Amino acid sequence: MPVLSESDLQRVIGRSPDDLTLEERRRLTGWWIALEIYTPKTLPLRRIEAIGEDATGCIRQLKQRGLDARNFEFTPLQPPY
Repeated sequence: MPVLSESDLQRVIGRSPDDLTLEERRRLTGWWIALEIYTPKTLPLRRIEAIGEDATGCIRQLKQRGLDARNFEFTPLQPPY
């Protein structure tokens, strides 16, 4: 997994995984992201709310922001192609 700066990671928070550039997607391949879970009561935007080396890192970030990790799904980013 490539070493990325905190500012590199913060640039993707709030963006859709589909909006990442090919270069960003390549560099972030294997990093885990947190996306809000769809429920019938909500239609969440598919935005990256946390990013980390593993799901635990994402959960830690969500808790720091006062968000309930139970409302999110965690998945590793796949290569762009």
